[in-house]
Amino acid sequence: MKSKRYKKLPINTKDLNSETIDKILNSVKENCTTKFDESIDLNLRINNKQKKNEINIRTVVNLPGGTGKSVKVAVVCEDTKLNEASEAKADVVGGDDLIEKIKNGQLDFEKLICTPSMMIKLSKLGKVLGPKGLMPNPKLGTVTNDIVKAINDAKAGQAEIRNDKDGNIGLSIGKKSFDDKKLIQNYNAVINALEKEKSNLTIKGDLIKQILITSSMGVSYKLKMNKSF
Repeated sequence: MKSKRYKKLPINTKDLNSETIDKILNSVKENCTTKFDESIDLNLRINNKQKKNEINIRTVVNLPGGTGKSVKVAVVCEDTKLNEASEAKADVVGGDDLIEKIKNGQLDFEKLICTPSMMIKLSKLGKVLGPKGLMPNPKLGTVTNDIVKAINDAKAGQAEIRNDKDGNIGLSIGKKSFDDKKLIQNYNAVINALEKEKSNLTIKGDLIKQILITSSMGVSYKLKMNKSF
């Protein structure tokens, strides 16, 4: 059953003509009528001319305007790098001891970074980390010897871009409280990351068919794509 708040929102917004993000953000924000700082979210649909099960996009994008969220970061590394990780403000740091805690289901973090040599041990915990989306991945920059950079990137504002089995990509580009400039910068960073991903794929025609923008508890609007990719 729809709430009284939701019933006051515009209807059939998906039937409106698409607009560029700079022209549509005001409407999206006006629909943020809850008491909390709603996220501004994108939903991108892969072109249905592609065989969806053959499109496997998984990467990260550093959002220049940040995400508006604090991320609890854990680092698994050798003893020689423990101080380095702690000084870079990792929230949880450890070696074999932390691996043992993870094995026992202690997952008090939202992002896990590890060094290549420790990844051999962590890879055995796929059944624990995999379902939570926490398994470190070199492609995502979370398996690296440069743990300081990885921690800083995660803390500064990083979003994962990943398509589901139905060919949809969903992610947040910030909060309602962000000024439009930050949200547009983050949006452009996502588009640039997808363009880069397309260059690594063998596909026919455009990668993205449609982009919708909404707030956490709002309604969706179609975004006009400035260029095909």
